[in-house]
Amino acid sequence: MQRRLHPLEGIVAVCALFFVLALSVGFAQAQDVKKIALRSSSALVQDADTGEVVYGKNAETVVSIASITKLMTAMVVLDRGLDLEEKITLTREDAITMKGARSRLRTGLSLTRGDLLLLALMSSENRAAAALGANYPGGLEAFVDAMNAKAAVLEMTESRFVEPTGLSPANVSTASDLAKLVRAAHEYPLIRDFSTKDRANIPVWTASGRAQRPLAYGNTNGLVRSKYWDIELSKTGYISEAGRCLVMMVKMAEKDLVVVLLDSWGKHSRIGDANRIKKWLESGAASGRSS
Repeated sequence: MQRRLHPLEGIVAVCALFFVLALSVGFAQAQDVKKIALRSSSALVQDADTGEVVYGKNAETVVSIASITKLMTAMVVLDRGLDLEEKITLTREDAITMKGARSRLRTGLSLTRGDLLLLALMSSENRAAAALGANYPGGLEAFVDAMNAKAAVLEMTESRFVEPTGLSPANVSTASDLAKLVRAAHEYPLIRDFSTKDRANIPVWTASGRAQRPLAYGNTNGLVRSKYWDIELSKTGYISEAGRCLVMMVKMAEKDLVVVLLDSWGKHSRIGDANRIKKWLESGAASGRSS
């Protein structure tokens, strides 16, 4: 004759079943998180339309941001409505913020302000960004003031700028603040265009106006050349204090997403992290979201 379960035994059995199910769900979510383990010290993936955080990692940590700075530089130039066709001659003085960084742009060459902006965004040309700041009304000091004023307007409360190139580690922000920067920069058609351009030949002149051989430049973000990516805005950055950095506005998994990757270790790790995020989202694993 089969023994009937005591009511308490039934309750224990049901509880055990729920416990096993909870462990299974937790394990599955842990596996999803494991799949999206990134090499970037700070990271954020955010829905550009709703502000929903899809993935976050140390997103409120203040870090140096290297050439991500140049997105702010570009907005300050465009907000002032300066003539993009005006030719600017590079001088020793406008390279004061270069800190010995290499550049193919020699003192004495002239470029249009628009091409300087293109080189700053597409190729992260530090001499170009320095010249944009030095040739701002009121000079470099006024330019930096405008950068910080713009940050305040955007409510980037943990951000501070001291120069326009990103070579100074004192240019700092957080992944959360940089998401605000990316969304704001995305509103400028020229920034979208210049930051995602594959390559360009840049006309240059001597100070006396004689045309020189155009200089060929490419985009520092190789993903803009990939048919598998739909990138609407891009900016890379690197100094030793900041590590490898990358911010983008992308269409992915049928959404407009802001991607911020900061202080990624390894020469190709920021690209690897971007591809890991893409695979994670498009595989549907993001339903067990990580934060």
